[in-house]
Amino acid sequence: MPTTGAMTRPWLEQYEKGVPRDFAPGNDVLPDLLRRSAEGYADRTALTFLGAVTSYGELWEDALRFAAALQKIGVQPGERVSVMLPNCPQFVVAFYGALLAGATVVNTSPLYVPGELEHQLRDSGSETLILLDTFYPRYTQVAARVPVQRVIVTGIQDALPFPKNVLYPLKARREGSWVGVKAGGSVYSFKALLKGQAPTPHPVTVHPDGVALLQYTGGTTGVPKGAMLTHANLVANAGQARAWMTDLQPGTEVCLAAIPFFHVYGMTVAMNLSVLIAANIVLVPNARDIKMVLSQIAESGATLFPGVPTLYNAINNHPDTPAHDLTSIRACISGSAPLLLETARQFRQITGGANLVEGYGLTEASPITHTNPIAGEQREGSIGLPVPGMDALVMNELGQPLACGEVGELWVSGPNIMRGYWGRPDETAGVLREYAGQTWLLTGDMAVMEEGGYFRIVDRKKDLIIAGGYNIYPREVEEVLMTHPAVLEAAAVGVPDAYRGESVHAVVALKPGASVTEAEIVAHCRNGLSPYKVPRSVEFRPELPKTAVGKVLRRQLAEEARAAGEQKAAS
Repeated sequence: MPTTGAMTRPWLEQYEKGVPRDFAPGNDVLPDLLRRSAEGYADRTALTFLGAVTSYGELWEDALRFAAALQKIGVQPGERVSVMLPNCPQFVVAFYGALLAGATVVNTSPLYVPGELEHQLRDSGSETLILLDTFYPRYTQVAARVPVQRVIVTGIQDALPFPKNVLYPLKARREGSWVGVKAGGSVYSFKALLKGQAPTPHPVTVHPDGVALLQYTGGTTGVPKGAMLTHANLVANAGQARAWMTDLQPGTEVCLAAIPFFHVYGMTVAMNLSVLIAANIVLVPNARDIKMVLSQIAESGATLFPGVPTLYNAINNHPDTPAHDLTSIRACISGSAPLLLETARQFRQITGGANLVEGYGLTEASPITHTNPIAGEQREGSIGLPVPGMDALVMNELGQPLACGEVGELWVSGPNIMRGYWGRPDETAGVLREYAGQTWLLTGDMAVMEEGGYFRIVDRKKDLIIAGGYNIYPREVEEVLMTHPAVLEAAAVGVPDAYRGESVHAVVALKPGASVTEAEIVAHCRNGLSPYKVPRSVEFRPELPKTAVGKVLRRQLAEEARAAGEQKAAS
């Protein structure tokens, strides 16, 4: 860990026994994690998926086969390969296989509507897209306007054991959800590519400082942009999480992977960390299916359960929860959104004392920077301590460090900090700063460091909305709102939501003489936004409050909406 005169690191004294004060990230690349687990635990179950089981030895060979298949169809080192899949075995194979071929993975949300998908494929320059068959119709709407040259299609049935693999398509046809995609030309079958392919890809030199992943984020504001996360970044963050959880036993843990792998938190903690320790990864393709989550925990004896507050809250309040034994769970790190105190208390109670602790991170940090001790002092409402290898400062507007107890912007530095934003040097310069011999990421969050080195987020510097662990950028919502013919001006703000942490509240002013209902505004947004970005409430005003130069006062609107909600709840 680097040392500077500005750093006193009081948090080191709070580390639990066994957590290293120094952290050496090493020179591994991501495929090394899988290779080592395959070498040491070849027969150990790596993936469990709806009755199908894959060992680490088999997973490593499948990744090698897929890498060879990608090379065979023309994928070159450095090319971007977009992966648009839910949590299923194909995701893990595609991720590590693409990296073995020397490509850069682009995580692509299955929730994207065509416009969002088009933006990401164009911005990343992805020439290869791997997606589930049911998502294919969305791609066809934008195919003519994106650089994709080859599409690899798979289906849930491809990963199921007999007879489920036969019954699944029949069930999908009965329900009207079946999408048949015929391979040919530039469209390939994932299953066919692997069949008969030898696990012998052409050797490719992959460097630790090479970009492994483009993870799209709006940062703290603006349109989504690709954070360039290197192999070293992602390996380091998996290692930091491993160092923090001192009682993990390689080759014995079971991780319930409900949080999506296309989300950077799910990728690092549920997938990469699990591969690092040769854990059995129990794949849940749809985290909203709480019945499945509960049954998979009980059946698998899951010991680790990373997630987001909304997932834990849903389990706390599901009627089927009391019928399931969740006591195998030992540790859960909640990320991506603030963890409500009551959510944590209830979850610990129903699991018989599982350590559910709050952490903090950003996409640009791979993502974990802070977390509360697993078994040590857990300060409620705090994001905890910087993890091994991380430095953190609270800085004023002049870029000077503030004393303990003073509020300023949180800056973080460590081996997990991104290289920058893909194709956006100006945006990169705005969030990466050199100070005291280190590169720092400016988080955009206002924080305070308390006694003992615990940190607390007190406010957001920008207007980012976090709902259910997903980042929502007001501008994206406002762009869609403004396409409605009746809307004159619009703003999107976050309001407290007991379930999702926050939800989107739209404030609109209509054109003179125009008329539209709240339901019509919401329906309009559903056509242009992923479901989690759609406003849950709409407020109509004659005009929106603005600054002297005409900038809409989002913060004022948010405060007024929150006050109105509190008044309504109290009445």
